[in-house]
Amino acid sequence: MDIQWKLIAPIILLQLILVVIALVSLARAKAETIRGPKLLWVLIILGGSIIGSIAYFAMGRKEYAA
Repeated sequence: MDIQWKLIAPIILLQLILVVIALVSLARAKAETIRGPKLLWVLIILGGSIIGSIAYFAMGRKEYAA
């Protein structure tokens, strides 16, 4: 069974980029701007990989009017 890395590598790279961006965003955010505890979001982001990162951006941050 030969793994076709040309197809898998972009998905893995996308996953790593999303996880890093989500963790940096979470680390920089104040606790008041996050729905739920930060530690829980760290676990969701790391455990859920792509889905966890997307969930953080979609549901984890509170919306504030600028």
